[in-house]
Amino acid sequence: MSTVVYEQREVRRARYAVAAVFAVHGAVTGSFATRVPWIQDHAGVSAGQLGLALAFPALGASLAMPLAGSVSHRFGARTALRALLALWTLALVLPALAPNLLTLCLALFVYGATAGMSDVAMNALGVEIENRLDKSIMSGLHGMWSAGALVGSAAGTLAAHLGADARLHHGLAATGLTVAGLVACTWVLDLQPAEDEDPPPRFALPPRSAVLIGAVGFCAVFAEGASLDWSAVYLRDELDSSAGLAAACTTGFTLTMAVARLAGDKVVDRFGAVRTVRVSGVLASLGGLLVVVGGHPAVAMTGFALMGLGIAVVVPLCFAAAGRAGSNPSLAIAGVATITYTSGLVAPSAIGGLAEATSLVVSFGLVTALACCLVVFARVLRAGDRDRPKISPPSAAVPDRRS
Repeated sequence: MSTVVYEQREVRRARYAVAAVFAVHGAVTGSFATRVPWIQDHAGVSAGQLGLALAFPALGASLAMPLAGSVSHRFGARTALRALLALWTLALVLPALAPNLLTLCLALFVYGATAGMSDVAMNALGVEIENRLDKSIMSGLHGMWSAGALVGSAAGTLAAHLGADARLHHGLAATGLTVAGLVACTWVLDLQPAEDEDPPPRFALPPRSAVLIGAVGFCAVFAEGASLDWSAVYLRDELDSSAGLAAACTTGFTLTMAVARLAGDKVVDRFGAVRTVRVSGVLASLGGLLVVVGGHPAVAMTGFALMGLGIAVVVPLCFAAAGRAGSNPSLAIAGVATITYTSGLVAPSAIGGLAEATSLVVSFGLVTALACCLVVFARVLRAGDRDRPKISPPSAAVPDRRS
């Protein structure tokens, strides 16, 4: 009995440790997102060039993510997470140092590679803890990511308002977040592979059962990635807002996402996955409409906040539905995660390219259209309303995003 109690305490402690890791990871993203306008000006790039540069995190993550499973298999989950998270927090300093388009692309490639690998490691541990506790915790973990992004973006808002150099701001943030991440990793589960266990596959193609679920997640994460990286630029360039107010818009977006994700499990338990996503799609669509037609900073900020509220719980519900669909839950979850993660990394560059050809208003018209798809296709998450069987964590990855 005492052994069981000890193991339960260890798992609960690991849960809080992984939650802290999620918060640290989110804080890096929030810190970066609020200073994108400063980075754009410092590198001297246009909206289209910035969109091109923001494609490099996707490229870096796509090439690096498959390696995370092998790293965890070789060194153990705790050591791998500790190293990968430290690389990610330290990579925060690189984009602000870039003086031109070429160096910005290289910096964002490294930024994306370290983001993807650490994301894989922490989500895989989160799924393992969820299995051991036999209850849903992933929405709460994603909520901690959003809470961390809120803290990071709030600090970025203050730094932008004060006119602080982003190189100094990100240097200080990277130092503090690296220390916090290393401390948190001390208490995560130290999973070790069995001696006769083969290394995990480098790639996990999504099964047919996961494609439609992944498409729903794609729409939500596209809106999240677009809003995180372009909301501040939208207010500054389209609505002539100050740097501080523009950064505050990103903070409002991350705030509503954090609140919705932290409360998400209780809402889903009461109303079900399908109904929750339909209502979420309505809120996100209304928010996108306010952004596109509002024409005033306060209206646009309200729109971005509603989008954050609307898309917050969609990705955790996609993971849950994937775990109940098909004969191989782990493969389905990994497949859905790959689709959604790719969406979050591709979205910023797609928004920039469309903005270069037309305008940011048209770009967020596309985001609004994708938000409407959540209402139409929410029924594919019906598997999330059934009794949940226990699932095995995917061997390759369960990335977060996106958010």
